[in-house]
Amino acid sequence: MTQEAPEQATGDLVVLRGVDKHFGDLHVLREIDLTVARGEVVVVIGPSGGGKSTLCRAINRLETVDSGEIVIDGKPLPAEGRELAALRADVGMVFQSFNLFAHKTVLQNVTLGQIKVRRTDRKTAEERARGLLQRVGVEAQADKYPAQLSGGQQQRVAIARALAMDPKIMLFDEPTSALDPEMINEVLEVMRQLARSGMTMVVVTHEMGFARSAANRVVFMADGRIVEESTPDQFFSSPSSDRAKDFLSKILHH
Repeated sequence: MTQEAPEQATGDLVVLRGVDKHFGDLHVLREIDLTVARGEVVVVIGPSGGGKSTLCRAINRLETVDSGEIVIDGKPLPAEGRELAALRADVGMVFQSFNLFAHKTVLQNVTLGQIKVRRTDRKTAEERARGLLQRVGVEAQADKYPAQLSGGQQQRVAIARALAMDPKIMLFDEPTSALDPEMINEVLEVMRQLARSGMTMVVVTHEMGFARSAANRVVFMADGRIVEESTPDQFFSSPSSDRAKDFLSKILHH
């Protein structure tokens, strides 16, 4: 162990270098270079099929990559086994579908990982879970089962469950795309609060209002490449690439 480790603790939390990925003949990630600083909120937007979700899932190795390097908190992404499980515990993930355990209560869903992976005792885990459920606004639902909750409530439970592991970074893969329109905002508001609290976040979303209000940086992807990245103000007011101009004209004026 070198003495340089503490120095890294201040800077970049996630670094992707030259990451490539194919699904058969389809080249879904092309030479991706991306750095996410500690405490930064990066929102990834772009047309469907551009590689956004694959990029998000590669960061915690739910998708393997063909070549390139992914480093999280100064350590290369492990291939499998115990090290990968430990890394995944540090990387919270919220999906389109809520992925809650249907046969467990909301409280059990949020305590399970703490007890099994973090080895937290049940009492402490339950206290933490209740605090997080309160933070995301669903504390009253603690003893219900997921099927008894609305989609927006289930997604907020999924966020609480990810936060319960005390992750270094949170990945969101289109977290509102499966929700009814009136529920989208309640989930985005929880995410905005998280962003304000200093959580490092990578968010794949179609919600441009969220990108404008919560992102430190917008990354625009198309055809498996990062086409451009800039601040939200710059991106939405004067995108530099024709691809981004075309995309924005279609979604902002329809």
